[in-house]
Formats: sequence, C-alpha cells, structure tokens
Amino acid sequence: MAATYSFDVTSTIEMPEVDNAVNQARKEIGQRFDFKGSIAAIELDQKANTLTLTAEDNFKLESVWDVLQTRLIKRSVPVKNMKRGDIEAAAGSTVRQVITLQQGIPTDAAREIVKHLKDLKLKKVQSQIQGDQLRITSPSKDELQGAMQALRAKDFGIALQFGNYR
Repeated sequence: MAATYSFDVTSTIEMPEVDNAVNQARKEIGQRFDFKGSIAAIELDQKANTLTLTAEDNFKLESVWDVLQTRLIKRSVPVKNMKRGDIEAAAGSTVRQVITLQQGIPTDAAREIVKHLKDLKLKKVQSQIQGDQLRITSPSKDELQGAMQALRAKDFGIALQFGNYR
C-alpha cells in the first residue's frame, strides 16, 4: 500500500504578537512630536478580533495606521489578514476606524485555493476544506512540494501558512 503524504494550509494571526505590536505602537505614538496634544488611540479587542484606531482627523488616523502597520510587520504579523473598515465620525470631532483580524481561511478563499490546485492538474493531489483550513494530500512528496510552491506564488488576499507536513 502506498503511503500518502499531506500538509495543512492555514491562515492565522498570533494574538500575543498583535498585543505586543499594539503596545509598541501606543508607546511610539505617545512619544512622537506630531501627536503631542492630539487624540490618537489604538484599542485591541481580542474576543472580537478587532482593532479600533481613533484620531483627530483622517491624516492622523493614517499616521496611526502606518505606525501600527510598521510594528506589526516587525513582529511578523501578516497585515494581509487585516480588513480595514470605513472611516467613521466619532464623538468629540474625532474619526474612528475598525480593523477586523481574519483568523482562518474564509470559505470563498478556500474554494479559490482548491480551484487553483485543480487548474494546475498536479497528479493525484487532493485538497479538502476542513473548517477554516485546508488539507492537501498526495502519494508523492514532489507533487506536494509543487503544490506548496504554486500556492506561495499566487496571491489569494490572505497570508497562508503551511504546517503539519507528513
């Protein structure tokens, strides 16, 4: 009987790293000259997987996002998995933006990944959607390596991690 090999495709965000990046960004915003005396805040809601940015105007809000984004990238947090909401007016003549943290692979992205693998016509490569992750199986390790390279090469709008390779 031929052995089958597999790997899992996931898309997760490490919440402790996000928390550390938020704390570093808050510290930097508190020390920067262009934010002295202005309202600028970053709030992390780990239960709802959201970040809320608050600032005086759109320009300062974009500056807060740039600082946060820099800190997230330095801590290896995938910024692709963050969906920025609309900028809305908040109390006290400030603006607010809610950023949703995407945990797991959404169903439409999973279908797109499966379709992409089928279009490649790799021999005996099977893919299964298992909740918010994918399992790719094949009797050939070389085919699995090819599938991994193909998935890394294409942009699906989310950051993909590969694990559980056996």
